[in-house]
Formats: sequence, C-alpha cells, structure tokens
Amino acid sequence: MRRRAPDLFRFDQPYLKRHDLIAGVDEAGRGPLAGPVVAAAVILPLRCRLPRLNDSKKLTPTQRWTLYALIQRSARAIGIGIVEHDQIDRINIHQAGFAAMRMALTSLVLRPKHVLVDGFRIPHGPLSQTAVIGGDGKSAHIAAASIIAKVTRDCLMEAWDREFPVYGFRAHKGYGTEKHLQALKAFGPCRIHRRSFSPVRLSE
Repeated sequence: MRRRAPDLFRFDQPYLKRHDLIAGVDEAGRGPLAGPVVAAAVILPLRCRLPRLNDSKKLTPTQRWTLYALIQRSARAIGIGIVEHDQIDRINIHQAGFAAMRMALTSLVLRPKHVLVDGFRIPHGPLSQTAVIGGDGKSAHIAAASIIAKVTRDCLMEAWDREFPVYGFRAHKGYGTEKHLQALKAFGPCRIHRRSFSPVRLSE
C-alpha cells in the first residue's frame, strides 16, 4: 500500500513528458438504482504529495475524505459532471457516464493537452485521450478523479437521504442492497430512482 502512490505517479510520467498538461477522468455511480452518475476530471501539479492515493473503491471512507481534501487543495484544476436519474433513463447509463465525463472535462478551468480516462475512450470527447483499463488503480490522475467523483456522489446521496429516509441512501448510496430492495418493495420507487433499471421497474 505504501508504494501505491509512487507507482501511480510513475505511470503518468510518460504522458506528462509527451503532453505536458494532462487530466485524469473517472466516474462514480453506474451501478446504483437511484441518484445521478457523477464524473470528475482532475489536473494535478507536477509535484504533489498524496499519501495512500489509490482507486477510491480500495480506500476506506476516512481515507477517501482525507485524500479528497488534499486533492481539492493541491489540484491545478477540478471539473465535475453530473447526469441525473431522469437523463440516465432517457439515454441509458453507459451514455450517461460518457456525458458526465464530457461535462467534467469542459468545466475545467485549464485545458489539458491529453486525457487519461478510466476504462473506455469517451465518444465525441473534446480532447485527445488514452483509455486505461483499470486506470483508477494505475494512474495518479485517474485515481484522484475517482476519489473526487465518489465523494461528490456520496455527498449528494446523503443529502437525498434526508428527503427520502425510508430507503437508507446514506448507508448504501443507492446500490441494490437487501435493505434497499426491501424498501422498494414496501414503498415503491421515489423521485430519484432510475426507472429503467429492472429492480426499480419491477417494484412499480
């Protein structure tokens, strides 16, 4: 774990040498039954200290929050893209994820020369890009983006929990846990549920 952050920064070095200014892009929230999909784009300085930086899914909530604060303080630029539940239902979650990534990139105050994106290339992306399979565990820029996206989405779901407490969004963030499925069965879907997802559709 201690070597993780140096390894991630080392992965980015050839891209930085070639393009000078790069951004990492990742999204959070493809799988949940409720709420938005959130993407983040992050441009890090050439030298920054982010201890224990890693894929957000491999961090504890406390570690994510600590790194979120460090990234917010040290990043040269951060962009956020949010696609809500109703748009997800209209265009499907795959396209919604790409749309959120494009929004995140276009909201950056600096224009990177190249983008490292987790997973697959962004169709109609505004910049040159490299898709990195498992990028949130390989690239420092993508890992930072994964943390910003995850924490941002978690905060949104915790806010929705205050309006719709019976579903337990604070605990599971909209994923299809047993408690969530039981609540769907008992109360039906609420306003932020993704009705194109079969567990939600079948509960109506």
